[in-house]
Amino acid sequence: MSILDIRSFRRADCGTDHYMVVATVRERLVVSEQAAQKFDGERFNLRKLNELKVRKQYQIEITNRFAALGNLSDNENLNRTWENVKENIKTSAKESLGLRKLKQHKPWFDEGCLHFLDQMKQAKIQWIQVPSQSNVDNLNNVRREATRHFRNKKKACLEAKIEELETNSKIKNCTISLRLQCFRCVS
Repeated sequence: MSILDIRSFRRADCGTDHYMVVATVRERLVVSEQAAQKFDGERFNLRKLNELKVRKQYQIEITNRFAALGNLSDNENLNRTWENVKENIKTSAKESLGLRKLKQHKPWFDEGCLHFLDQMKQAKIQWIQVPSQSNVDNLNNVRREATRHFRNKKKACLEAKIEELETNSKIKNCTISLRLQCFRCVS
């Protein structure tokens, strides 16, 4: 962010002892790496290519599909040829590799949490449409309840993971990996 110009206007009467300040700011927007990596299309399970049987099957399917592409005429549109190649690769990968399942990053998030999110949305819409004190209080109460519910769900999930680790530690099973992300212990 760059500040290009700042001016204070002492003559503007705001009813307070403060002065009005006007600033000209230039903001440069940068796309974060996480946002750039988000992809809504299909993701294939490429780890299956490590298995020899699956790799051979994929190679055979690709070879067969490209052999069929070789029979096309040379005067066909370049864009159409590229679309055919792309579709053949996608179809072969989908059939032999399958689609990758997305990770569930929040195992504690369930239908109850969705219900609280819907309540918060409705309370906020009601407050925006009719900005009265009762609607503000309602929104704050719903937010407070939702936060309490989310905190309790996270805490229960963390306690279950810790208990699972303790159990596995007692039976000397060290093959389970645990990934904790920003958990706050609330007592």
